[in-house]
Amino acid sequence: MFKKVLVANRGEIAVRIIRACKELGIKTVAVYSSVDENALHTVFADESVCIGPAPSSQSYLDPTRIISAAEITGADAIHPGYGFLAENAEFADMCNSSGITFIGPPAEVIRKMGDKAEAKKSMKEAGVPVIPGSEGVLTDEKEAMELAKEMGFPVILKAVAGGGGKGMRIVHNQEELEKNFMMAKAEAEAAFGNPALYLEKYIDKPRHIEIQLIGDKFGNMVYLGERECSIQRRHQKLIEESPSPIINDRKRQEMGKVAVKGALHVGYYSAGTIEFLVDSQLNYYFMEMNTRIQVEHPVTEMVYNVDLIKEQILVAAGEKLSLRQKDIKPVGHAIECRINAEDPENNFMPSPGEITSLYQPGGPGTRVDTHIYASYKIPPYYDSLIAKLIVHGRDRKEAIGRLKRALDEFVVEGIKTTIPFHQFVINTPEFQSGDFDTHFIENIYQKESSI
Repeated sequence: MFKKVLVANRGEIAVRIIRACKELGIKTVAVYSSVDENALHTVFADESVCIGPAPSSQSYLDPTRIISAAEITGADAIHPGYGFLAENAEFADMCNSSGITFIGPPAEVIRKMGDKAEAKKSMKEAGVPVIPGSEGVLTDEKEAMELAKEMGFPVILKAVAGGGGKGMRIVHNQEELEKNFMMAKAEAEAAFGNPALYLEKYIDKPRHIEIQLIGDKFGNMVYLGERECSIQRRHQKLIEESPSPIINDRKRQEMGKVAVKGALHVGYYSAGTIEFLVDSQLNYYFMEMNTRIQVEHPVTEMVYNVDLIKEQILVAAGEKLSLRQKDIKPVGHAIECRINAEDPENNFMPSPGEITSLYQPGGPGTRVDTHIYASYKIPPYYDSLIAKLIVHGRDRKEAIGRLKRALDEFVVEGIKTTIPFHQFVINTPEFQSGDFDTHFIENIYQKESSI
């Protein structure tokens, strides 16, 4: 077992990882930028090291500084959390070459799954259904046009090295393709340093369903059901739940087995997800693999009564997976709301500043993962996520009722938050009936809020 783990992250996920380490009896090291000196993860960790100024490129995204902090403090493992360097294969390589365990999958798997075209090819080889599209990187606009005509519009242009909606364009006809091809390339180059694009058939009214996986270094792999992640804005998830309102037991088992097959095919271990687009007939198509712990992992933890972070740490340390597929059974329903420091009434503009007053909800089946406290100053340099509110109920109806109550109790003053947005969403007939897709925000929220 590890003696000391350095947490290469900040915010609520850093606090979450530190808690798991403490329960396992592992010492922890927090790293922080100059503006995060008083952040909660620096208080909870056994040691803390400043790794640079506020810009993430000079702190949380600087692998050399993080490796140095690990060596100085004697950490024998690094947990990257999500975001920042979590899916950076070069960072994983640096950890391993420094004799420090990277708590995640092998670097070569991160590299392969991070290349969208290569990931799609690998999944196709494994027998995982994929969306019709280009076999690899598009050579030019002419090739894109020929493929689009062959598949039929609408199609979607995607950055090979993409994520978070960058370098992505939906095109409905030839004229739009001509206009958007160079724009998508330029955006991909600016965001990822790689202008390469590929093309896919666009699935109308899709649901975003992901399968949670975890495996060990001995070839044992299990799936822990699915999460419904269709309510999102600009391809960023806002509300997640498990199980999905549209997935039955038979389909859950089918998708889970397919996801495990795909992950084992590429030599995966650790926690991760395979993400699918699901159409109205419940046909499902591989979209991407996230080679890290997910923001929304608590939803699965609540339904399956498992600590995914602990399991992730244990398998990284070389232990066998403690979970067996036959023993994994979902109980009840869980929903998570991502509470962001943003103003929903002003196009979700970021709202950094000091929290003057804070009250977090509690009660049965209620969990809050956060790093904020009264008088905490939210810096303007990082992601706006400040808390995750997760509720669990015997069924979806009870979970929604519990979520309504918890959102009403949640008080954050001094800044704007997305709490009012979540209150609006969960009271819509579409959400309550489970009849929504990835276009919910533009089709329902933006229309309603503009009236």
